[in-house]
Amino acid sequence: MDDIYKKLLKAIGENVQREGLIDTPRRAARAMEFMTSGYKKDIKAIINNATFTSDDDEMIIVKDIELYSLCEHHLLPFFGKCHVGYIPKGKIIGLSKIARIVDVFSRRLQVQENLTKQIAETLMNSLHAQGVGVVIEAQHLCMMMRGVEKQNSIMKTSYMLGSFRKEISTRSEFLSLIRLR
Repeated sequence: MDDIYKKLLKAIGENVQREGLIDTPRRAARAMEFMTSGYKKDIKAIINNATFTSDDDEMIIVKDIELYSLCEHHLLPFFGKCHVGYIPKGKIIGLSKIARIVDVFSRRLQVQENLTKQIAETLMNSLHAQGVGVVIEAQHLCMMMRGVEKQNSIMKTSYMLGSFRKEISTRSEFLSLIRLR
């Protein structure tokens, strides 16, 4: 990957021997490896044995989970917050595992719509919950730095499964609780 970045720098007209760029291909390659590290992670290994039996049947929410991803169309970053809620049906998951699930999928080339769906479906399939809701709010540098150059735009996506999709009261409770500050 180092050589690819060196070729890229040359292609845009840069001198790869100038002081500030000598180590840039190596640094850029390592950064790309980190930003796409989700491809090397196994979601089942992440969740591992972190699901626990519980008779709880009330909504569980983790909000404001930071996320950083790369737009698959332009390879530019998008970043924001993910809010996750679920209603257990016999099983709960370790708190940190929810954030790790967000990280696994956001550390891949993505579109926000698919990212939202992947997180929700993974939780639903892992927990067999009564319902799962995921909302992502993010800013996209592909829209801010190029094209229409809209600096204050925020994209919001949601994906609701089970009771979050079927029952308006459950969906409304989730949406109101993630808005509390």
